[in-house]
Amino acid sequence: MQIYSQLAPLALGGAHGSAVAMGFFDGIHIGHRAVINGAVEWARAHGAAPAVFTFRLPTENKMKGKRLLSTEDKHALIASLGVEHYLCPDFEEIKAMTPEQFVLGIIRDCNARALFCGENFTFGARAAGTPELLRQLCAPLGVEVVVLPMAQFEEKPVSSTRIRTALEGGDIPAANAMLGMPYAIRFTVHHGAGLGRTLGVPTINQLYPQGFQLPRYGIYITRTRIGDRWYPSATGLGTRPTVNSDESKVTCETFIPGFTGDLYGTDPVVEFHAYLSPSKKFDTLEELRECIDHAAQRAQEYFAERTL
Repeated sequence: MQIYSQLAPLALGGAHGSAVAMGFFDGIHIGHRAVINGAVEWARAHGAAPAVFTFRLPTENKMKGKRLLSTEDKHALIASLGVEHYLCPDFEEIKAMTPEQFVLGIIRDCNARALFCGENFTFGARAAGTPELLRQLCAPLGVEVVVLPMAQFEEKPVSSTRIRTALEGGDIPAANAMLGMPYAIRFTVHHGAGLGRTLGVPTINQLYPQGFQLPRYGIYITRTRIGDRWYPSATGLGTRPTVNSDESKVTCETFIPGFTGDLYGTDPVVEFHAYLSPSKKFDTLEELRECIDHAAQRAQEYFAERTL
């Protein structure tokens, strides 16, 4: 997948042009994928180039909420859907454009023959553009517009905001259903205090970068990918109240039973599958170890009953 970080005329698809999916696509949830898949399928049917047009926000920007995916994972996931061209200018480049300038710019830069978006898509300065205006602007230019209905979960529209709310509440099944895949992290493993190894349950310590959405503090059934192999695992997310008095220090620690090896400096994928219990302060380290062992056993039983 070719990635373009600045606006510029591109001869995408040559004489056949391109089909462009438009949106922020912050979680690549099932609604986002419907829009992207629509553009990819149209492009294949018409010999055109499948493309995505989105934009970048600074990490600390709160306009779209906290991040659900890293930039690298977002790129990999969109490429896996069959997208060949990914246009992602800074929001500053497009925020002052009128709806007309925005649409004409995408048609010109992407050599677009078809534009795809969701029914809640807005564009142009102050989000003045709507799907209906998009149709009006594109009709005289012979550019097809396809507006996809919002995906539904439990009879309500799927949105990244709903996914964040589900994560904050520890409702992993709901978050995963709306994402269309398990919620996962892929952060670098750092050195911790080594307490888990002392207790006989060594853990990998991953830190959430600034701006990322945190799930509810507590203990989770997870599975961890190391190389090409998946391992059942148990993950504790929170402030480690048994051994840490600093409530501002959040850690994400995963125990992988049956694995031995040095993962420091690597970035294994940890998928979240079920919330087990809230974080709590134990009276003894032995109680903490028993809790970790029990969670790991629950994880092994969970995946023994399922084919993932």
